[in-house]
Amino acid sequence: MKKIRAAIVGYGNIGKYVLEAILAAPDFEVAGVIRRNPNDIPAELRDYKVTDSITKLENVDVAVLATPTRSVESYAKEILALGINTVDSFDIHGGIVELRRSLDEVAKKHNSVAVISAGWDPGSDSVVRTLLEAMVPKGITYTNFGPGMSMGHTVAVKAIEGVKAALSMTIPVGTGIHRRMVYIEVKDGYDFKNVAAAIKADDYFAHDETHVIQVESVDDLLDMGHGVNLVRKGVSGQTQNQLIEFDMKINNPALTAQVLIAVARASFKQQPGAYTMIELPVIDMLYGEKEDLIRRLV
Repeated sequence: MKKIRAAIVGYGNIGKYVLEAILAAPDFEVAGVIRRNPNDIPAELRDYKVTDSITKLENVDVAVLATPTRSVESYAKEILALGINTVDSFDIHGGIVELRRSLDEVAKKHNSVAVISAGWDPGSDSVVRTLLEAMVPKGITYTNFGPGMSMGHTVAVKAIEGVKAALSMTIPVGTGIHRRMVYIEVKDGYDFKNVAAAIKADDYFAHDETHVIQVESVDDLLDMGHGVNLVRKGVSGQTQNQLIEFDMKINNPALTAQVLIAVARASFKQQPGAYTMIELPVIDMLYGEKEDLIRRLV
């Protein structure tokens, strides 16, 4: 069996778990790792090629973008133009349609496939929301995150000038409303009030109740656990009061990485273009023969 050769682009929280997910997948192998500093090679990467450009790797089939959300588009366009598939966990919900349009044009031109926003929300939760709406077409779905660490929000805080270290926690208030608890260490010479104001003005936080708290050590608070509770209440046909609930508690980056590998597998079964997870046949994300999967899962 020819294995899918996957390059890991970025080696932070998600990238480390992507490596584990690739090693656990029988149909994948590591093509290499892309880092800003290719001379910084952790012990677990010494058996793989670490470089600063995907063009320096051989026979890459798919690039797993474990990069900050705001750099996904530029990385994806560059790699798709090489004829290499990409998958990412872009998590700015309001920017998904625009990103899909942008990458769709590049992917179709270069005969490649992009699967975007493939974490757990957006991502696997999007698939659950879609199924819930198919079951209960008329009604309301509430998505309640946490309590837990939001990787996208934490990365956004770290990019704010004056922030030395950060942790953004998502606290569910109920009915899809959330509170953001942001813990930061402030760099010397910066005023905490100014830094806090910049955080609250960032688009990641401007739409939610946000509290910024200065602490001596972010590491003392760090926990990558997270979760979601999805509730849909509404009508099936003409029958009222249908109530369906989905709940999970997870390690945030580990689940994101696993979803990325699942959609990387599925990307090779799609026509050139850009896709979100709700557009992919779920069975395409699984390893194995189709009839065996149908026999086991249906």
